[in-house]
Amino acid sequence: MGRAFIKLIGLFLLLIGIYFFGQNIIFVSSYYRLSFRTLPATASVLAIMAGIFALVFFGRETRKFGWVLLCLGIVLVFLSGGVILKSTSLWNFCVAFTALATGYKLLNEGKINF
Repeated sequence: MGRAFIKLIGLFLLLIGIYFFGQNIIFVSSYYRLSFRTLPATASVLAIMAGIFALVFFGRETRKFGWVLLCLGIVLVFLSGGVILKSTSLWNFCVAFTALATGYKLLNEGKINF
């Protein structure tokens, strides 16, 4: 019972860290008259969807291909200019990074070594 509770706290901290980091990222899309300018944005969405689909629904033999598609989609998101990173305070960054690190450590190992 105690080990499951520690893993639940780790998952909660991990989600809190992602939430704090996610507050400062804005994804935008815009309408272009030429459809060729939206190609990186469309390709990024399709690559991310295909990568997640390959990781979740297929077995181990397509796992590497799923990660490649996922990374390609993330790179294309940044290349398409659809991501705006807002400035953040040092306090928010420290809270988010600490929550991510401790949540990951608790989720994987179940303890924190100081």
